[in-house]
Amino acid sequence: MEIPTRDQCYQMMVEMKMMDHIVVHSLQVCRVATFLTGHLNKGNYRLNTDLIQAAALLHDITKTRSFKTREDHALTGGEHLSDCGYPAIGDLIRQHVKLDNYSDAGTVSEAEVLNYADKRVMHDEIVILYKRMDYILDRYGETPVHQERIKMLWQKTRELEIKIFKDLPLTPDDLIRLIPHNGYTAELQKYQQFAHRI
Repeated sequence: MEIPTRDQCYQMMVEMKMMDHIVVHSLQVCRVATFLTGHLNKGNYRLNTDLIQAAALLHDITKTRSFKTREDHALTGGEHLSDCGYPAIGDLIRQHVKLDNYSDAGTVSEAEVLNYADKRVMHDEIVILYKRMDYILDRYGETPVHQERIKMLWQKTRELEIKIFKDLPLTPDDLIRLIPHNGYTAELQKYQQFAHRI
C-alpha cells in the first residue's frame, strides 16, 4: 500500500492552494486522529497510523476549490488521491463526512477514526461533539431536508463516539484536556517553511 510522506502531503496541500484556515484545521484533525489511534493501538487494535495521518492531513484537499465549484469535497478529494496513486487514502477521505457503513459492532476502522476526528475539530479548536454539530447545522442546514440529513449523521456520529471510547481508558471530553490547543503551531511552521521553499 502506497502512503505519501508528510512532505508529499504538504506538496499536495500547497499545489491545491489550500486556504490557511483549512490547513490549520487539517493539522488539528491529524493530531486528534493520531492521538486516538495511538490509544486504540495500545489495546488490541492494529490501525495503520501512517495511513490515518496522511488521510487526516489531506481530508480537505479539495475543500478550498469547492467554495467556488460547489463540488462534494469528500468525493472529489477521495478521487484526487486515488488518481495520484493513493487509493487507500482516497477511500478514507471519501468517507470523512459520511461513512459507507455505520455499525456499533466490531472493531474501529481507520475510516471511523478519521471521520470522528474531523467531527471533533471546529476550525482549529477541539470541541465537544454538540458544539461542532450546532456549527454544522447553522452553516449547512439551509433547508429542512439538509437539517434532517445532518441530524441523522450526527446521531450516527454519537454512536460512533460510544464505539470508539468503549475500548479506551478515556472519555470524549479528555481529548480537549489531553491534546494541547496550540500544539499544532510547530507543525504549521514546518508546513509554512515547506510552502515557502517551493
